[in-house]
Amino acid sequence: MLDPSISVSAMDYKSIITIEPGKRSGKPCIRGMRITVADVLGYLASGMSEDEILHDFAYLTRDDIRACLAFAADRERRIALAAE
Repeated sequence: MLDPSISVSAMDYKSIITIEPGKRSGKPCIRGMRITVADVLGYLASGMSEDEILHDFAYLTRDDIRACLAFAADRERRIALAAE
C-alpha cells in the first residue's frame, strides 16, 4: 500500500489549475479558462480518450489533462490524510 503522504505525481499542476472566485463558482479550472477539472474528469470517466478530448477542445493540451488527473489525485491524498 502506498503511503498517502508521499506524492507519486510528477505533474506540477499548480501552474495549470486555477481557482478564481468569480469564475465557474470558484471551481478549479484549466489555465483560467471556463473548463473545469470536473468537466475533464467527467469526459475521461465517460470513456472519452485523451485524443477525443483534445479534438473536441482544441485549446486543451495533454499537459492540461494530466494536470486535472494530478490535481484529483492530490485532492484524494489530502482527504485521506485529513481523515486519519
